[in-house]
Amino acid sequence: MTPRMEIPYPPEFYRRLGRRLGAPESFARPVEELDEAAAARELAWLAREIERHDRLYYVHAAPEISDAEYDALKLRNRAIEARFPHLVRPDSPSLRVGAPPAEEFAKVRHRVPMFTLDNAMTDAELLAWVERVRRQLELSPDAELVFVAEPKIDGLSCSLRYEDGILVQAATRGDGFEGEDVTANVRTIREIPQRLMTDSPPRVLEVRGEVYMDKQDFAALNEARRRRGEPPFANPRNAAAGSLRQLDPRITAERRLRFFPWGWGEADPPVTGTYSAFLRWIHRLGFPVNPEVRRCRTVEELIRYHDDLERRRFELRYDIDGVVDKVDEVALQERLGFLHRVPRWAVAHKFSPQRAYTRLLDIVVQVGRTGALTPVAVLAPVTVGGVVVQRATLHNEDYIAAKDIRIGDTVVVYRAGDVIPQVLEVVAERRPPDARPWTPPERCPVCGSLAVRPPGEAVRRCTGGLFCPAQVVARLEHFVSRRAFDITGLGSKQIRQLYEAGIIHDPVDIFEIADKEEKRRQILRLRGWGAQKLRNLVRAIQARREIPLDRFIHALGVRHIGEVNARVIARRYRTFEAWRAAMLELARDNPEVRQELESIEGIGPVIAESLREFFSEPRNVQLLDRLAEKLRILPVEGPPAEAAEAPPLAGRTVVFTGELSRMSREEARAVAERLGARVTDSVSRRTDFVVVGRNPGSKLDRARRLGVRIVDEEEWYGMIGRA
Repeated sequence: MTPRMEIPYPPEFYRRLGRRLGAPESFARPVEELDEAAAARELAWLAREIERHDRLYYVHAAPEISDAEYDALKLRNRAIEARFPHLVRPDSPSLRVGAPPAEEFAKVRHRVPMFTLDNAMTDAELLAWVERVRRQLELSPDAELVFVAEPKIDGLSCSLRYEDGILVQAATRGDGFEGEDVTANVRTIREIPQRLMTDSPPRVLEVRGEVYMDKQDFAALNEARRRRGEPPFANPRNAAAGSLRQLDPRITAERRLRFFPWGWGEADPPVTGTYSAFLRWIHRLGFPVNPEVRRCRTVEELIRYHDDLERRRFELRYDIDGVVDKVDEVALQERLGFLHRVPRWAVAHKFSPQRAYTRLLDIVVQVGRTGALTPVAVLAPVTVGGVVVQRATLHNEDYIAAKDIRIGDTVVVYRAGDVIPQVLEVVAERRPPDARPWTPPERCPVCGSLAVRPPGEAVRRCTGGLFCPAQVVARLEHFVSRRAFDITGLGSKQIRQLYEAGIIHDPVDIFEIADKEEKRRQILRLRGWGAQKLRNLVRAIQARREIPLDRFIHALGVRHIGEVNARVIARRYRTFEAWRAAMLELARDNPEVRQELESIEGIGPVIAESLREFFSEPRNVQLLDRLAEKLRILPVEGPPAEAAEAPPLAGRTVVFTGELSRMSREEARAVAERLGARVTDSVSRRTDFVVVGRNPGSKLDRARRLGVRIVDEEEWYGMIGRA
């Protein structure tokens, strides 16, 4: 039975469209009435015509027909192919929607190797390259030498082979000599012609260029992946590479990839003349050519182009990581040749990998766990150090004022390694007339509480404390963190999920998960929670019913009190009851208590004031008392903070390996440090002893080889007074 496709457009529609486009006479006839010869003629015409309209739409952004008329051409082509499957052409528009999945990519040997580029990281290195080119060509200093400068697209290099004008193969760069066959995937890229737009095509032409994904399509792809619970791509380059190397081309077809040519491989007849003329020629053949390409005659012009493009890179719809400078004359390129697959006639003038220019779209405020209001720059997306950056810290309002940073400015963004991106400076000469100054908020943007800036501090703070939703979640995350209560199974994601579900509102609610069956039933109804996961969480909570006073103080998240200060305070007051009583007196402005607290080494007026503010809020005291009912807050061991006697482990270097039965590794580390020890992660000849628990690792073997003292759990507990 002959396959048949229903076409929703009447014959009169095709008749009018065919007359306008110069279609074959058979175009208005039903597909069922076509003979094989007429079908072949129509398929040839449709392949060329659809390719032409793809080029007008995707390359020139100047469509000549409506979407409905374009769809009619595609439907007509598919209907004819369904009736005459043996007539499907290699340049068929239907191949752009993706072929069946492949089991693996076939290898392709490049007939002409694909080169890599030397880098010029500075203007001086670029100047040295130009002088080297002149010297190798034996040119006098005043002899004309023309270059072409073009953006270095951050994508995936690809070689497209055309034979008699038809795309027959596409391959990745690979190692330069051998790549992977990605022909089926490349056919889905609308900007790449299936056939060259000429009636006299070259016998062979390999067009080489960069497959990339633009920023807008990258953002849409990542948003779709987030909705499906899939990890987002780090940057457009990774997205383009992952999309082009899909074994299922239908996935590639769903992701809008693009292409810019930058050279050629095998060509018959050979390419002659200039590189800039080559780009104009292949543009006529149907390829998009980057409009940013420039001809330059001096080093100064090359540097100005590079600097201008670096400042404008955020305005481009694609990512670039530098500029490629080439000698324009093809004959001179051939004279210069290659050195180890690196062309002497081209160089990559790179941008700084850690700095970029972009536009500051807005300034918003984030509220931290201690109520600090931090201004954050909302940026036009830009890739810095291999990561797409859309936000950067502005530190505080004084920083913004000192740098005169305004909304709408072009700014320099810096990022190094894992450092949070920050706005370094404003490009004043690019300030638009409508750039506007930023005014610090007088109210917390989350809870509406008064936002105050304490005297002598650079940071404005929300006065909402534990009642500000932004602070509640962050304080809970801190409360369960590794160096506080260390409750496994409660990370940031779980804390936010339980808070948003109304199951936890404060630290006491965490312990009520283990106490109240209703809370456990609520958790089991949440996404991602099963019975075993909940049992593990309950066990982790129960294991933290006992906690040393210093970790308890640190877990509360009082301003200026970190691990060290919490340890010093706990050693002074010893017990929770003594500490609580003293802090209540502090809140009542008892001068003797304040003087005593401020006299402790490492504790001064600032920390004393933070504790006074905390205990002056009755609801904070109520929270402490409710927590004390749920816990056993252990007194600290060791001498008080002001004692002169050295701690029992003072000056000792300790290493832990394996699992301890009665305390976590973090607890053991904290105890050792409280008693004066220095805890390290590796064993050396300077290690005093290694504490060994269950399932020890390679540290035990190294300790034996070095003759370092080995301490088992019982001896360890005896050393710290817990035998």
